[in-house]
Amino acid sequence: MAIVRATRLQERLQAFVELSVARDSSPKTGPLASLPYAAKDLFFSPNHQPQCGLAAAIEPDRQAYADALHDLDEAGAVCVGFTAMTALAYEPSGFNAAADYPRNPWNCDFIPGGSSSGSAVSVAAGMSVVALGSDTGGSIRIPAHCCGVTGFKPSSGGIDVTGTVPLAPFLDCVGLLARSAADLAPSAEILLFNAPPPAVIEKIVVCDDVLDAAEPPIRHRCQDGINLIGTLPVALSHVDALSAITAIDEHALIVMQGEAARTHASRLDQPALDPVLRKRLAKGLTIDDGTLAASRAMRAPLLKDFEEKVLGSADAAVLPVMPICTPVFVDVDPASASFSGRRLYDLSHYTRFVNMLGLPAIVIPIGFDDHGLPIGLQLIGRHGRDRDLIAFAAAIQDNSDWHGRVPDGINDLIESDATLCG
Repeated sequence: MAIVRATRLQERLQAFVELSVARDSSPKTGPLASLPYAAKDLFFSPNHQPQCGLAAAIEPDRQAYADALHDLDEAGAVCVGFTAMTALAYEPSGFNAAADYPRNPWNCDFIPGGSSSGSAVSVAAGMSVVALGSDTGGSIRIPAHCCGVTGFKPSSGGIDVTGTVPLAPFLDCVGLLARSAADLAPSAEILLFNAPPPAVIEKIVVCDDVLDAAEPPIRHRCQDGINLIGTLPVALSHVDALSAITAIDEHALIVMQGEAARTHASRLDQPALDPVLRKRLAKGLTIDDGTLAASRAMRAPLLKDFEEKVLGSADAAVLPVMPICTPVFVDVDPASASFSGRRLYDLSHYTRFVNMLGLPAIVIPIGFDDHGLPIGLQLIGRHGRDRDLIAFAAAIQDNSDWHGRVPDGINDLIESDATLCG
């Protein structure tokens, strides 16, 4: 049972802030009958008040039931618990100065990625089959990369965000993580309430200069993934995209910082707020309303330009999730002498622009770096082609086994307890 595994691994991995204690043994019905799932701790439910990575419940008197939770529950899925995250979902590494933060199941010295850290750890370690996360600038895709799982960010508006704690509403998405696209697909089918009928992905464009700018292990493993894609019945083409991504990213950062500051401005005077987070939020208040509105208004022209100059006639683009290998925790801890703000920026440099454009994306594991940490490959589709992207990722994984590996950091626990092998 997933709850047995979750309970056993929790002490080491700290993936959850709350594990379900209710054991409803009644048979479940529906398309997701008895499917164990986890949810990031920013979803409201009748029995849970989210803390959103903070020290106390964020809105303790609010009675709500997030649409995504409700839909999964109605489909027969069973919630294992609520997963740990970075404070206010506003940090890409997984580090949280104010709370216990999840450990990467491949190697606990390395970051799990953020902000949907616990959700990625839970599926990587088999503590849940699927997990709900949120993605404002890469918060599903970065931990999918770091933890060696599949992470899906839908088109803007593709999955209902009602009943979640917002960060930057223009960019916020609710998405899913699982070991594989095939594991993720049934839940996505429930949640993608307005996606068009599926179509076949036939043309892929490779973002060559983005690939070339990545560190060698990232570049080499991503090329392995691209070579595998090339064995499928698709046409591969090549394009340079880094300048377009950088231009889009300037507006993504303005919107993220400006909206996050306005969403959480009331928290700036809270004594318990981490000083680094307070400074990050305060920076967003220096962005005036006109500048913020102008960047929001750039979505349509930026998308048109990206479609014309990067996608061209292709159905999807392929590029790394991030340009750097997964860092160790001390490199992302602001209190550490080896802290690097540049590394934090790099974690989401190849993901933020996707939220700005409102496009769907999926990350699949495609190998390992020199430290034995997973590496992911990011596929970006056209708006609304969410189902197509998931199906294409599943087709790739039909011919690979990177998504099926057991994380090295929990091998001893799994081998020592037969109940964890199911």
